[in-house]
This record gives sequence, C-alpha cells and structure tokens, in this order.
Amino acid sequence: MRSRQPLLWITLLCSVTSAHAAMPRSEPANCTRSANLLACIDRGGSYYSVQTQGPTTYLRGYDAPSQRRWAQTSSRYGQLTFYTGLASDGEAWVGYSRRVGWTTLNRVSSSSGQRFSVRCNRLTGCQ
Repeated sequence: MRSRQPLLWITLLCSVTSAHAAMPRSEPANCTRSANLLACIDRGGSYYSVQTQGPTTYLRGYDAPSQRRWAQTSSRYGQLTFYTGLASDGEAWVGYSRRVGWTTLNRVSSSSGQRFSVRCNRLTGCQ
C-alpha cells in the first residue's frame, strides 16, 4: 500500500529517537519490555520489536493492513544516526537523522524513488 509508506517511514524515524514511538496507532498496543528489547502488538494484528545493542538498534515488524514485513537497522555515531531498511515487497530505504539541540532532522530515500525530510522537535512534534 504505497499511501501508507510515508507514515511507516515517519514511524520508523521516530523510533530511532524514541523506542516507545515505534508504531503509533490510535488504539493502544500491548507491549513487553526487557533491558534491551521492546516488543508490541496492536489490536489490528500489526506488531514490531525494537532491540538495542550498544549504538545499534534493530527494528522488525509487520504491518497488518498492507501485509508488509519490514526490518531496519540503525547505527549511531555521536549526533548522527544512519539507517537502512528492507520490506517484504522488496522496497529498500536508507536515511539519516541528525540531532541538533532538541530537534532531530531526518532524511529518507527509498528504492521506489520517494524522498522526504522530517523535522522533529521534543516540544512541538514532527513536521
């Protein structure tokens, strides 16, 4: 479902800055958490997990409405985070996040030719 991809990307970008924001939905998700793993499933059947190992974060999930599985790996180097992802339909994406004060600047490019930028602020949210 191509129309949901920007939402998925924004979701993934936000998860880099906050594991709790990995898959925002209107209904609550049931989550289990350990020291370095967060796993959630929502009422619609979508699920995801976020695992951290040092400066590397691994995200894996399934979006029930589009029936897409996806995985993303991100690595943090100081104020920069680089990430790559792959979905079950073959789409791949790369991007980076750069933290400047309370603002995170995000840029993403996908194999389908889509590119976009998102700016997220701790006080005002994402634009």
